[in-house]
Formats: sequence, structure tokens, C-alpha cells
Amino acid sequence: MNNVDVLNFREAGGNPVAFGAPGSPPGWTSSAKEGIGTAYHTSCRVWFTLSHGIINEIYYPHVDQPNTRDFQFLITDGETFCHEEKRDLTHQVEYPEHNSLFYRLTNSDRRGRYRLVKDVLTDPHRSVLLVHTKLEILDESLRGKLKLYALLAPHIDRQGANNSGWCSEIGHLKLLHAQREDTHLVMASSSGFSRRSVGYVGASDGWQDLTRDYKMDWQFRAAENGNIALTGEIDLPDNNEFMIAVAFGRSYQTTAAKLFQSLAEPFEQHAQRYVRQWQRAVVNPKFDFSSDTSDGGGMYRLSRAVLLAHEDKVFQGALVASMSIPWGEAKGDGDMGGYHLVWTRDLVHSATALLATGQMGTPLRALIWLAAMQRPNGSFPQNSWVDGKAYWTGLQLDQVALPMLLARRLYEHHALGLFDPRTMIVRAGSYLILQGPVTSQDRWEEAAGYSPSTLAVIIAALANTAQWASESGATEAGDFIFTYADWLAAHVEDWTVTTRGELVEGLPRHYIRINPTDPVAPDPHADPDATMLQLANGGGLHPARNIVGGDFLHLVRYGIRAADDPIVRDSIEVMDRVIKYDLPQGPGWRRYNHDGYGQKDDGSAYDGTGVGRSWPILTGERGHYELAAGRDPKPFIARMENFANQGGMITEQIWDAPDLPDGNMKLGRPTGAAMPLCWSHAEYLSLVRSRHDGVPFDRVEAAYQRYVVNRVGSRHEIWTLRHPIRRMPQGKTLRIILPADAVIVWTTDDWKRPNESEANHVDDLNLWFVDLPTAELAGESQVEFTFFWKREKTWEGRNFRVEVVENAPGEQSTPALSTESVPLKEVSTRSEHGPTPVH
Repeated sequence: MNNVDVLNFREAGGNPVAFGAPGSPPGWTSSAKEGIGTAYHTSCRVWFTLSHGIINEIYYPHVDQPNTRDFQFLITDGETFCHEEKRDLTHQVEYPEHNSLFYRLTNSDRRGRYRLVKDVLTDPHRSVLLVHTKLEILDESLRGKLKLYALLAPHIDRQGANNSGWCSEIGHLKLLHAQREDTHLVMASSSGFSRRSVGYVGASDGWQDLTRDYKMDWQFRAAENGNIALTGEIDLPDNNEFMIAVAFGRSYQTTAAKLFQSLAEPFEQHAQRYVRQWQRAVVNPKFDFSSDTSDGGGMYRLSRAVLLAHEDKVFQGALVASMSIPWGEAKGDGDMGGYHLVWTRDLVHSATALLATGQMGTPLRALIWLAAMQRPNGSFPQNSWVDGKAYWTGLQLDQVALPMLLARRLYEHHALGLFDPRTMIVRAGSYLILQGPVTSQDRWEEAAGYSPSTLAVIIAALANTAQWASESGATEAGDFIFTYADWLAAHVEDWTVTTRGELVEGLPRHYIRINPTDPVAPDPHADPDATMLQLANGGGLHPARNIVGGDFLHLVRYGIRAADDPIVRDSIEVMDRVIKYDLPQGPGWRRYNHDGYGQKDDGSAYDGTGVGRSWPILTGERGHYELAAGRDPKPFIARMENFANQGGMITEQIWDAPDLPDGNMKLGRPTGAAMPLCWSHAEYLSLVRSRHDGVPFDRVEAAYQRYVVNRVGSRHEIWTLRHPIRRMPQGKTLRIILPADAVIVWTTDDWKRPNESEANHVDDLNLWFVDLPTAELAGESQVEFTFFWKREKTWEGRNFRVEVVENAPGEQSTPALSTESVPLKEVSTRSEHGPTPVH
């Protein structure tokens, strides 16, 4: 609409339908939240986020479904200015009540002429957001002149496109209504709207109208199927106090009913009930570890509430990773997931941290939710919506192992109730044994291979499960699982330690971030000195031996290696020289060198490439290591507290470069990554509990006693179809593990005397295995074998060969052989199998 059209429009008295459809391309908003909130009661199914002094996303009916981009006020004197809360005012966020996600936002004019004080919460029992607002006029010349306009951008059901909005009335109440499919949003003011309009963003919305001449000239009654905004002029009462209510529901009528019911009660009554709900959920004095913090326990209690608030209220036990969209200001409708998805890994971290604070209900619900999400093969989705529908399709073995650890922790804390997790654990354990040790994705979801952190979690989970099986009388299964875990533990250094590292002179031996290999056909003897790693996010191609991270610290945290292990100490030194950054709060660490997931050097948003920054999580992980090494982790607790923003939210990443001239990024402050990140708050809570206990809360005692205290080795080499080793050291027994019953036909003399072995069934795991007598074979021998699958009554169709290498100190020093299977030899078998040759 040009200027002539605007003039004609005003003179004609308006038009019921907005112009400019469908509006500008929809986008989200900043991930830098200063607060998140919801009522503690499950009858309220609304969540909200705050940043820059305003409400951002409002979630309904689930914690994974945002329905707004933002909601703020525009303030104008009608003549000389129009201020936008988030851009033009200064912001302060406070908690009016202890132990409650109840917020007071004070947004002030930069010249000190007025301020808005907003108390934000939800109706404690209805799906309605409530914002009590007071306009305080400090410059008397503005009294009677200032006007306030509520501006809300619907993004219903995770989409900014195809929203429709209308001005509507019920009785004398003037409402603003938006809808997409079967989700409705209705907004009203307790003092009423004197003007209303619905327009298309970037063309006919209220911001375009008011910033043009500081007056609300447009009063459109409808804008359908587009990126829209709702605008309402507040009919200010004499005391300049009013309440805005934003209700959600599945029909216009029921949504309006909720709205009217909320408005029928004073805000003070809502606030009292809301606060009482949260204060009933405060930390049990038995688990109040305030003395282990540096701030008197404030961050400890807030972090606990933040995690509790991320649980869905219908699909209970499903905790999303964050109510935010990283770099949301650069994201559109195509990025539907954001971080408001359930990651199995993040869920277990959150549940474990809550358990560490003495909260038993949510961790148990989380475990049961995971058991319901488990696939028939024993794996879990990489991430999913709260209803269990998988979103991404990656496979991370740590996300299979972590629920096993959560189950054991709940058992040890007598918090399983009547739930029996054995089926879930057995299925997950079988999957790890058949699919390990190579993960298709590491914990950063970027690379396949041998990851020290993934291996640590797998070993810990299997050791726990083996111990549990033995305690319950399933000794055969316990011994079998321990044997596999022992084999993994014995090979950690072979798979993940380089002896030719070039990052720090004089320290060539250290753990690497990951030893890459093809996830479809893994190399069972990938050489960490020779493999090349293609980094994600534009990080480039590098020798794997020269990419380091703190992932190996999990080996100490979970009890697989001692804190004073020489390789661990050398790796700490290399890590600190390469990826440690000095921040005002203390040292921070990046995930690995050449990381590309993070804010660009010029401060612009990550868009598929960037620069990975320091993560508060890694400060917490280092604190756990320091505790394991016998040092006080309290300085690391204080650093994590100091990483939090004004509202107490801990981010995913911290800017670790000098301040940018435009002030967009400041050293030691959050970037545009996810905030709050539940994993960050969970790491903080776990570290506080760990300091109180004197040992890492995650340490698995069965693993610690076996691999650190008693230093149990491995007497076996393991062969699976997924990981078909081609060589093994002399003096070990070759164990072949299979997913189905079979006869193994094998030879150690080039089929001069073939042998047959029936597979042994491990009942509890539904796996089969055979131990071949290779321990007595001399060096430079070999064993060759194939299978007859009993159920299908078919031969495998290929032979496999494993070389026995004399006095091999480690896999790294042994040259790789060229093949993993060998040409078939015709060998007759026993009569019960018929004269069929070995095919």
C-alpha cells in the first residue's frame, strides 16, 4: 500500500480485511531467554519464555509446541516517538517470590520518563498466560499522553505461516482471536481495548502502523492465512494498572471461557496459588546442598525448577532439551524442531540431576517414558516430540546406554516403585553388544567412530547391568556382560589414543576426540594415528590425532580410568593448551578444536557454519574431573553460577573472543545458542551433589571397582557381525557373539580338520556365543570360521578369518590385513546337517 492508498484508506474509515497477504516470511526470535515459566500443576498446559523484557514463545498444549513468536507493548506519546519494549527500553528481570518461576519485568525509558512493570505467570489451573502491567509515568509532561499497544505475533502449532486472526466480541468484551487448524488463541485486557487491528507482518501489522506516525490509524478486523500480528490499544484505567490474558484451547468458545474465568479473579489470587504450587515442590532439606554452592543455593534451587518446568504435563516424563530455538532470529518455519524436542541423552541428564536433588517422581516418569519409546531392537530415538514421534534419525550408542544407567540409579535410590525396567535394560544391553563399539554418532551428533565418551558410557552401563544381573541370580548373563565390558575397557586406548599427536610438542600421546570409521561397515582396527576426520559445520578435514576434546573425561567420571592415569594427565595438558579459553568467570573449554557449531567471528548467527564457542557444560565436566582427582570443585561451581544471565538461565555456549565493537557479543556472556539449556543446568546440579558426596554422582561403582581399583583385564577378544575383528593377540580366547542360534564351523589348520561348535544361548539377553580355543595358538596362526543358521537352515555364505598375532602390545602397532572375509572352502559337515558344503 503506497502513501496515496494509506490516505484514501484513512479517509474511507478503514476496511475489514488487512492488506499485504501473506506477510513477510515468518521467523522466530532470540534464543537468549532470561526466564521460562509455567504453573507447577498439570491442569495448566501453557509455558512461556522471556527475553529482552518481553514474552517470547508461549507453548500449548505441550512443552514442544510454541504458538507465538513474541508478545510485547509498543509505547507512544502520539506525536514524537513510538518505543518498542524489546529494542528501545532497558530491562530488568526479578523473582518476586523465592522458589517460584514468577517473574517481574521492569522495562524503563532510557531517558527516565516512564517505565513498565510487568508481573508474569500463568493461571495456576488453566491454560492462560497472565501479565499484570503497571505503567509508571515519571515525567509529568507525559501524563495523559502515553498510549500502550499490545502486539502479539501468533506462530500457532510451530508455524508462522497460515495463521488467521480476527477482532471478535463476546458481550461487551473486545477480543483478539487467532487460529491455525484446531488451536485457538484469544487475548483480552482486563481494562478493555479501545482499538484493535489484525494485520500481516511487514505490511499491515500494528508495528508498521504505529512507527509510521505514532498513531493507530488501521483497524483491520481480519487477516487470514498468513504471517500475522494482533494489535490492541489498552484502554488505560486511572491507576494505569491492568491485566493482559492470553488463553489457548481447542475451540474459540472454550478458549474464551478460560479467558473470562481467569479475568474474573484478581491477579493477586492467581499469584498466591501459583507461588504456593511451586513452593510445595521446593528442595527437601535433606537434599539442600546450599553450602556446596557459592551463592547460598539460589542457582541450585532455580536450576531444579528450570528442569521441572521442561516436563510435559500430558506425556509426563518427557522433558525437552530447551524451550528455545538456537539462533531463532535467523530461523524460519523450516526449523520446526528447535531444541524443544526430547533428546534421550538430555532427558537422562535432566532426570539424573533431579534425582541428585532428591526429586524422585520426574526421574521415574522419565524412565518409564523411555521404556515406552524403546524400539523392538533395544535402541531409542535420537530425539522425538513429546508424544514419541521420532524427529531425527541418527543413532548414538550413548543414548542407548544412558537409560540403563538411569534405571540403576533409581534402583539404588529405592525410587523404582513397582516399575520393573529389566526388559528395557536387557534389550538395550543386547543392542549395545551387537552394535558396538562403533557409534554412528558421537555425543555431539556429528561423527561416527570410536568415541571415548561413548565408550565410557557403554562400559559403565554394561558393568552396572552385569552387576545387577549377578545380584539377581542371573550369573551366566552377568558373566557374559562383564566379559564384553572387560573387552571394551581393555581396548579404549587402542581405539582412542594417539601416539603421534602433533598439537603440543613433547606430548604425542593423548586421547583424541574420536577415531572415525564408516558407520555402515566399521573398520575394527581403525588406527587413531592414521585416520582422517571430516568435521561437521565446515570444520574441514584433519588427521584425527590432531582433534582433541574433553570427551575422555567421561572415562574418569564414570569410573573406567583413574584420575591420575598418565594418559589422562597428558590429555588434560593437551586439552588445556588447545581448547581452553580465559573468560571473566574463569576458564572455559570448547568442544574440540576447529569446531564450527557456534557464533561466527563477526557475531552473526550460526547458519551451518561458524565457530564453536566455550560450553558451560564442559566447565562442569572439568569440575567433576577435579573432584575425582581429589581437588575441590567449588571454583567450577562458582564459574557455572557466574555464566548465568540476569534471569539465572545458563546457556549452551559462551562468547570466548574479545568484545565486538557493536556490543553484539561480549566476552564471557551468552551467544545466540540455546538458553536455557537443560543439560547445562543438569550438569551444574550434578556437580553440586557430587561435591557434597565427595565423588562424582555419575560414578558407577561396579565399573570403578573393576577397572580402577582391581584393574581387571580381558581374557577374550570379541567378534561380532557388526565388528568382525581380523586379528587378535596371542593368548586370548576368541568369543563369537551372534544374534541367532547357529552352528559355528571352524578350523585352525586351513580346513584339514574342520570343527563344529554349537552356540550357547544367553537366556536373559537372547544372544548366542561360542568361545573358540585360540588361547593356546602360537603367534602367526589363524582361525577361520563360518555359520550354519539353525532357524533359517542356511549357511552364512562366507568365511571369516582372524589372525593370531604374537605378543601384540596393542592394536595400533599391528599392521592391518586386507580383508575381513575370505574365499569359501568346501568342507563337508556332520550327517545331521547333510552333505552341504560350507557356503
